This record gives sequence, C-alpha cells and structure tokens, in this order.
Amino acid sequence: MAPPPPEIEWRVSSAPVDYDHSLAVMEERVAAIRTGAAGECVWLLEHPPLYTAGTSARDEDLLDSDRFPVYRTGRGGQYTYHGPGQRVCYVMLDLNERGRDLRRYVHDLEEWLIRTLARFDVSAQRRDGRVGLWVERGRGREDKIAAIGVRVRHWVTFHGAALNIDPDLGHYAGIVPCGIRAHGITSLADLGVKADRAAVDKVLAETWPAVFG
Repeated sequence: MAPPPPEIEWRVSSAPVDYDHSLAVMEERVAAIRTGAAGECVWLLEHPPLYTAGTSARDEDLLDSDRFPVYRTGRGGQYTYHGPGQRVCYVMLDLNERGRDLRRYVHDLEEWLIRTLARFDVSAQRRDGRVGLWVERGRGREDKIAAIGVRVRHWVTFHGAALNIDPDLGHYAGIVPCGIRAHGITSLADLGVKADRAAVDKVLAETWPAVFG
C-alpha cells in the first residue's frame, strides 16, 4: 500500500468493528485533534450488518426495523446500510488547517472515491440533489455505489464515506437508502469487477495524496 502523507495516521481494521466502539474512537480522536494532542487520521474498516440514521432520516424510510440494529447518529444524511463487503472510510481532518470550507471538503471526499473507482474502470459521477456517487446502468437507470455522510465539530471532521465492494445488496431492502426511491444500489462486484478489500485499500491510499495531500 502506498503510504499517505506522514502527518496523517492511516489506520486499517481487518475485523468488523462494533459501531458504538467506532463512534467512541472517533469522538476521542476529534477532541484530541482539536487540542493538538493527536494528528489527523483516516480509518478504513467494516461494520457488522446495521443501519444508521443521519440527522435528516425520516421514520417512513425505515422499512424493517427488526432486520438489523439501527443506530441514530449525528452525521448528515438519511438512512444507510453498513456491513461486510463495504469499505467504510472514517476521515478525521482539521479543517482549521484546510480552509474551513465544508462544501469543498465533501467535494474532495467524492473526488477521492471517484479517482479510486476509476482505477477499477468504474465511472462514478456526482448528481445535483443526490449525495454520494452514482453509476449509469443504461436506459436511464443509475445506481449508487458510494455514500457520503459527514459531521464536523469545531471544524474537525468525522464519519465520512462508504464504498460498496461486494456487500449483500439485499440487505438494503430494510431501508430507503438515503431517502431515494427512484434509483438502486450497486457495488464493484455487482458491476462485474473483481476486487478484494486489500486491493481497494491500496488504491484508496494511492489516490489520497492527489486530493488531500
């Protein structure tokens, strides 16, 4: 894996991480970044199957509350799924040192994943009014391959993005993902791309400096 800039800790968890534990780790790290006690961090991980509800989540978009645990969280966005086969990227950066531009930060997260997916010959695109990254499937169909949901405290970021490698797409049936009913969900595997977690992690590290370096 290509090393990220030396001032950023690049952390990779091989085993699924409990969601509550990940929140506690991020909270602690964000506080430490704010005080200067710790540096910035990118944390790549997976969660066990679960749903999270962002600050804009609507009750009617939770279709099956008994299917998986549901976590209310302070990130932006609506309902999303996390689980095996999905690369979650928790990004803890100090925007005090990066211009205090939240819109630019979200754009850069998207750009990072666009460049990563391009390395697997997948053309992912932004869409006005729809957060995340989308893949055209033909005949007007577009499927979401990556979700974005961020939170900022005192201009320090946490939460981040989730990229579908080969999750069980049937697990999305318990929610209306991101509140969007007119489009579907896809993954690298669903698009016919054979890529494991290690390959995706390698490319995420290699594409990071050009966007955030």
